[in-house]
Amino acid sequence: MPQSKMDEILSHLYRLQKDLEVEIERVLKEKQELFRYSLSKGRVIFEEGMRSLHLSQKTGVIKYLKTAELKHVLIAPIIYALFFPIVLIDLSVIIYQNVCFRVYGIPLVKRKQYFLFDRQQLAYLNIIEKINCSYCSYADGVFGYVREVIARTEQYWCPIKHSRRAFSTHSREDCFTDFGDAQSYKHRLDSLRKDWADVKSN
Repeated sequence: MPQSKMDEILSHLYRLQKDLEVEIERVLKEKQELFRYSLSKGRVIFEEGMRSLHLSQKTGVIKYLKTAELKHVLIAPIIYALFFPIVLIDLSVIIYQNVCFRVYGIPLVKRKQYFLFDRQQLAYLNIIEKINCSYCSYADGVFGYVREVIARTEQYWCPIKHSRRAFSTHSREDCFTDFGDAQSYKHRLDSLRKDWADVKSN
């Protein structure tokens, strides 16, 4: 298959991916209507009466602990022990990108965009559930942020697609050169190191 035809197919697939993201946003809006809440300046606002309904579904801390499965209690220290390595990774990457990206001329990743702490506003969660949710949100945010930092680093140093599609690809790979296309890699490396128009506009 000619190179131009393959590029055309890939461009079409990327457009379909964008269309899918728009459709996901539409469905999420419908979910907001279904569960009767709206978003205002980053805060969730439930319609009148929903908080009372949520409170009626809340499990108290004592009951929650009494009914907890033993395996969950025993494994909890192992889960929470990861908190410290995650914080260390977070701090290390903050320092890394603030030093190296400024030297390379790569736009800094906006860390706060990767963190969502909205579950604490759900009245049907008790304090333990809210702590658990905060921990998950933090870990998820850290690794999303770290992945984007790695993706931009990869675009600078090694913008080459892999020989086969990975289970999950990062945000920058679409613009990389094809695996095995030595000429494109040599000719486009310098321009790819400066091609940040899409992230600068965010």
